[in-house]
Amino acid sequence: MEIGAEYLVHSIPAEKGDYFAKEYLVVEVAIFPATKIDGLKISSGQFTLRVNKKSTLSAQSAGTVAAALKYPDWEQRPQMTAQAGPVIYGAPPVGRFPGDPNAPRPLPDPVPDQTGSANVEQQSNLPIEEVISRAALQDGIIREPAKGCLFFRFEGKLKSIKSLDLIYDPGVDSIKTTIPLL
Repeated sequence: MEIGAEYLVHSIPAEKGDYFAKEYLVVEVAIFPATKIDGLKISSGQFTLRVNKKSTLSAQSAGTVAAALKYPDWEQRPQMTAQAGPVIYGAPPVGRFPGDPNAPRPLPDPVPDQTGSANVEQQSNLPIEEVISRAALQDGIIREPAKGCLFFRFEGKLKSIKSLDLIYDPGVDSIKTTIPLL
């Protein structure tokens, strides 16, 4: 088999542009099996990312990344702030009645592009979970070339990264492959 990889930093490619995953390093991989007959078992769990020749990061699921993008505060603990007046706990206020001035304003709908195809319009209306799932490397047995993204949670600063290596470990009795990315 042959394998190629590209470091996309925080960008997740989609049909109509990229998504930005601030808490994840994204690596796009392409896998070319040597034979179509036997197929090749691929799993995101076979990949790790080595940062600065020291720490290794495990690949995260597309669902975890989609949840982090859809709900930016889903992993944060509630914070309490207090002042001389009221105590605010949790999320920002929501509208209590129609026309409530404290309610967040909805984003305007974009004007539909008259030149676009129906397929592109359907793509833009997909939920983020589906978009991220389509971008991710699909687990399973492949007989044809396949590509997809791997996601690695990284809480450090990008400037601290001096080297990145993608490590592919197919499992028992196989040789690990290291692909230098940075």
